[in-house]
Amino acid sequence: MSLKIRLSRGGAKKRPYYRIVVADSRSPRDGRFIERIGSYNPMLAKDHPERVVLNTERAKHWLSVGATPSDRVTRFLAAVDLGPARHIPKQTKKHLPGQKAQERAAEAEEAKKAAEEAAAAEAAAPAEEAPAEEAPAEEAPAEEAAAEEEAKAE
Repeated sequence: MSLKIRLSRGGAKKRPYYRIVVADSRSPRDGRFIERIGSYNPMLAKDHPERVVLNTERAKHWLSVGATPSDRVTRFLAAVDLGPARHIPKQTKKHLPGQKAQERAAEAEEAKKAAEEAAAAEAAAPAEEAPAEEAPAEEAPAEEAAAEEEAKAE
């Protein structure tokens, strides 16, 4: 029989209250348990002394017998120096981007930096003006016709 130290939910809707219990891992969350060793009230302030109440002697006993605490209970036990503070990542590996995606993002970032450096170098270089090609001004055919008509009228 594998034992778990876990939370059992109680309280009303949107007003949670948890009991810290030792239970068989096969029993339901709010179902049968072996012993109640504390309570957790998340509605209280984080620095309130009654937010987490834990019978440390019984917790030590159940840990020595081989009970495994849940993630949240592990944090409570670490707060009273009963166990190692296990780092629990919020994101699992399946939610992190893959190696290819990370490589593509790094390449895109490098390309962006290179483009910025090129733009900065271009702005810093003295601008050389290209000689303007001067083409002889040609009159439009409509203007030529208008000029001829004026000459005839005079």
